[in-house]
Amino acid sequence: MSRKVVRTSKFRHVFGQPVKTDQCYDDIRVSQNTWDSNFCAVNPNFLAIVVEASGGGAFLVLPLSKTGRLDKSQPVVCGHTAPVLDIDWCPHNDNVIASGSEDCTVMVWEIPDGGLTRSLTEPIVTLEGHTKRVGIVLWHPTAQNVLLSAGCDNVVLIWDVGCGQSIISIDETHTDIIYSVAWNRNGSLICTSCKDKKIRIIEPRSGNIITEKEKPHEGSRPVRAIFVSDDQILTTGFSRMSERQVALWDTKAFDSPLTLQELDTSSGVLIPFYDPDTGIVYLCGKGDSSIRYFEVTDESPYVHYLSLYSSKDSQRGMGYMPKRGLEVNKCEIARFYKLHERKCEPIAMTVPRKSDLFQEDLYPDTIGPDAALSAEEWLSGKDAEPLLISLKDGYVPSKNRELKVTKNILNVRLPKRSQSSDGSKACAVRAGNSAQQDSTLEQLMEEMKKLKATVAEQEKRIAQLEEKASN
Repeated sequence: MSRKVVRTSKFRHVFGQPVKTDQCYDDIRVSQNTWDSNFCAVNPNFLAIVVEASGGGAFLVLPLSKTGRLDKSQPVVCGHTAPVLDIDWCPHNDNVIASGSEDCTVMVWEIPDGGLTRSLTEPIVTLEGHTKRVGIVLWHPTAQNVLLSAGCDNVVLIWDVGCGQSIISIDETHTDIIYSVAWNRNGSLICTSCKDKKIRIIEPRSGNIITEKEKPHEGSRPVRAIFVSDDQILTTGFSRMSERQVALWDTKAFDSPLTLQELDTSSGVLIPFYDPDTGIVYLCGKGDSSIRYFEVTDESPYVHYLSLYSSKDSQRGMGYMPKRGLEVNKCEIARFYKLHERKCEPIAMTVPRKSDLFQEDLYPDTIGPDAALSAEEWLSGKDAEPLLISLKDGYVPSKNRELKVTKNILNVRLPKRSQSSDGSKACAVRAGNSAQQDSTLEQLMEEMKKLKATVAEQEKRIAQLEEKASN
């Protein structure tokens, strides 16, 4: 009798574990919007959740440590005039977050250390250029201050946040609503899925379509696509019979998939999260109560089913923690923040190991918080791989770097290459204004110093006179 050989994998026994009730974030009015967004974004410092708001759009920002029941008067970020549809933390500065809204604008916010003490209504910068609601915002993985947004006007805009101007507009490529956009690892390509049933791989700086695939899935419901390597993309979609599918494609031979697997019958869109360090892809369905995970390898059938985490409550959205925010001493390889109707529940994915020592095979050097390029360098055609860090002693944010980056986001510098576009002129004007403001500020500071010195002298003199009077 032949025995079936079981494929060996160190991730075969990955299991999901929800935290205790007191470690959840309770009493949150999670957005009821039907847009297929995660409604949640997380980084090593903060958790952001899109919430219901009367007369506009708002999202909560909480320090990760602020668990338990939320105060009714909890401050929110509330500058949009219509519901917020998507949020994304800047990968190069943990205090900066971008939001896209139905009011057709993208706003970039700076969250103070320790979280909000009062509601935030003034963004660092407001980016205006879309003519319909903005459903997707996504930071560039390696270039500083570069932000992508996609709207229901079928346009993809790429912004230099330092200038507050759109530097690239991809406006004639998509003929219908854009369902998803993903950068590749070094940010040289984007992959989009669209309601016109096409997946496109685009070189964003030129706007040229490198390759495209019509009907990757036969069904009419939304398709999601992400890069798993520069030559491979993974898609989730539906068959004609509304069965949910996951497929892996070689972009150099787009005719047929490397693998296509049917999962189940459900109406929720599967949102994929890919971890390049472990090769694991997690599929989280809107309205599901489970997270499926698969390992992507070079051997057939390429996408190997690992396991399923399930609970009794369905999820309204999902946040995914960057690798540097995980607890390496507990062998945690992923952490999700699952949105319920009224709360947010962290779920840790761990690989059981007997040893307490650092597991080097689970934690290869991972993407760090430093940008590899400036916006100008990327725009001029340069590409760079992400700068990696070791997690051996755990991730400790550098205070100096944070200050430098925050300042950098607010500063506006002249582009290195000469451009005749309106965007660069606006940058130049703003740079001039910024320099003028800096010199005015310096003068004010000098005057304040002089005033303080005068006040100190007068106080000293008064003290001497009072002493004489008393004698």
